[in-house]
Amino acid sequence: MILGPKLLLKLVKEHNLVENLSERELMHPEGAGFDLRLGAVYTIKNDGFLGITERQTPESILVMQYEEGKKNSIVFKPGDFYLVQTIESFNMPQNLTANFKPRTTTFRSGLFLRTGNVAPGYKGQVSFGMTNEGPCEVTIEMGARFAHVQFEEVRGGGSMYRGQWQGGRVSATKREKQV
Repeated sequence: MILGPKLLLKLVKEHNLVENLSERELMHPEGAGFDLRLGAVYTIKNDGFLGITERQTPESILVMQYEEGKKNSIVFKPGDFYLVQTIESFNMPQNLTANFKPRTTTFRSGLFLRTGNVAPGYKGQVSFGMTNEGPCEVTIEMGARFAHVQFEEVRGGGSMYRGQWQGGRVSATKREKQV
């Protein structure tokens, strides 16, 4: 079952479910979740390794970061791929998971998100892959709404997240044994 905005706002107020939500989301959320804003953009370089027991992601290099009160933007040329991070942070309880979708204006502009979910027990910002799969350049301002999060109840006992991505880091700095 997807949780609605009234319950979500209560969870934000009482349990800090999502931190750093915009005033718009705190006052008048739209749909059945919250819109998320672009907080940081990273390029990746070097090779990655996804093994059975060890993994290493390509190195992430910060290109641009949201700064309150400043208007910065980045151009996504056709074919560009970046890792993007939200301004908002999550504090997931054991009975909830969160899933992400692009806002329709994001994909209508040719930008596609590669998302996962936020597991019960995860705390921190979230990162996605974003690529321009369209034929035109797209400029996006830092702080612009680009993704939507919906929360679902976990029934039957969820397991708390114990992975290395806790806290919102973007990439692994070395090869790591998986938990």
